[in-house]
Amino acid sequence: MGGIAHGPDGGEHVQREARHHRILCELDALEVVELRFGPDFEGVDPHTHAAHADCFYVLEGEAEFTVDGESHRFGPGSFVAAPIGTVHGFRNAADGELRLLNVSAPKTGFADGLRG
Repeated sequence: MGGIAHGPDGGEHVQREARHHRILCELDALEVVELRFGPDFEGVDPHTHAAHADCFYVLEGEAEFTVDGESHRFGPGSFVAAPIGTVHGFRNAADGELRLLNVSAPKTGFADGLRG
């Protein structure tokens, strides 16, 4: 596989109810997905991963992240990394859309799961 380069509308758009997520990269070493959630998004309960790091960069909106039992409310420009074994979860903490850049390293098959 060669390099990957996308403009602002590039990547693979995967419809999820009223919104879409955007798969930006699938390499053996990592997956990168732009995630979009509305105010009705209930969140992802705290969990861990045994084989990959899960990282998030807030692009738009406000998220409440739980990391190792501590809650953090973050807006655009914020970053959260959950290395292997770190308990983490998140939810949309505001009334508008939440957009996150999610990086999983190494590749986990998350993009395949989004495709259904």
